[in-house]
Amino acid sequence: MEIFNIILIIHIVCGIICLLFGLLAMSAPKRRGIHTKWGEVYHASYVGVFITAITLSILRWEEIAYLFYVALFSYSFAIYGYLAGKRRWGNWLNHHIRGMLGSYIGAVTALLVNIGDMLPLLNKLPKLWFWFLPTIVGVPIASIVVKKYRGGKKENINL
Repeated sequence: MEIFNIILIIHIVCGIICLLFGLLAMSAPKRRGIHTKWGEVYHASYVGVFITAITLSILRWEEIAYLFYVALFSYSFAIYGYLAGKRRWGNWLNHHIRGMLGSYIGAVTALLVNIGDMLPLLNKLPKLWFWFLPTIVGVPIASIVVKKYRGGKKENINL
């Protein structure tokens, strides 16, 4: 098997884990325990997605250079949100939420760009929509979540 295909399989497995554990972390109660454990798996799998995406894009630059930029942009949100939760800088919870949800939007965007035309109903949309639909849906959701935790009421949450 070609090295590209091996890395692609690792990338897909990490991506599935990332998307699954991202949903699990988002749905878990926001306190130390299951949310943080699933969040750690989300972040670790995102690191795998990032490293494999960069590698794949370099191996086939002419075909998938966009993957390099999507990976860099999306993972920057993930590390930003992850560090906000770990370091607890000022207004850390808003930074954590925005970073983690921004990274999830990036992961869903990458998924749709690659397989959106194979999904029922979505395959009726122009391919350009796959680049913007996750952001159109995700940003309002992120804003609602940030507002829910704004104002210090839930700032002392035990993440």
